[in-house]
Amino acid sequence: MVENKIKILSTRTLNGELLHKTVLQDMDVEADTFIKIIPDVSKETDAFIQSLALQPAAVIFTSVNAVNAVTTRLTVVPSWKIFSIGGATKDALLHFFDASSIVATAKNATLLSEKIIAYGDIKEVVFFCGNRRMNHLPERLGDAGIRVEELLVYQTVGTPVATTKEYEGILFFSPSAVDSFFSINTIPVHTVLFSIGESTTAAIESYCSNKVITSQWPGESNMLEMVADYFK
Repeated sequence: MVENKIKILSTRTLNGELLHKTVLQDMDVEADTFIKIIPDVSKETDAFIQSLALQPAAVIFTSVNAVNAVTTRLTVVPSWKIFSIGGATKDALLHFFDASSIVATAKNATLLSEKIIAYGDIKEVVFFCGNRRMNHLPERLGDAGIRVEELLVYQTVGTPVATTKEYEGILFFSPSAVDSFFSINTIPVHTVLFSIGESTTAAIESYCSNKVITSQWPGESNMLEMVADYFK
């Protein structure tokens, strides 16, 4: 039996199978939920989605939450050109759409905006997003002359939890979780922080000067592999 396991905190719940594999890699992983996702589709937005589903359109998804909020309201499979963040967001889309509908993916919003611009014939896009969405993508597309129609389909609410332990590593999956965590917690200088992407890293660095390791691709498995590689 391995003693003195490395103590890790995840700021969101993890896939059980992945968590089990992590424990086998001599880590003690705890998970608390620091944000709550609330679907928020108004009657007007729902009517717009139903209408949009009946016509060709270019649309953007950058989170699983947006995918779930939209697809649960669709009664037909639209003929959309879909631009998506990769990893879990793309996987969620493939539960509803055919793979041919996803015309481009990228590992972050900045790279995704570049692919939309490079696509060539996109004049306007519908961006399904939450209330805490980052500005990079709509601003970059707007600068390139592409009109962005933003549709709010979910709310992100902070649910901070006070931590009473010291951890060797803490995992953050969104800037919102970072804000929620640091609203009531401080950490030792030796704690290493693991981030899902550049936007989350920027949020972390606004609160502390701890070492931050940033995943180059979204997804729980990539994050956990990164943690395992660091502490092995």
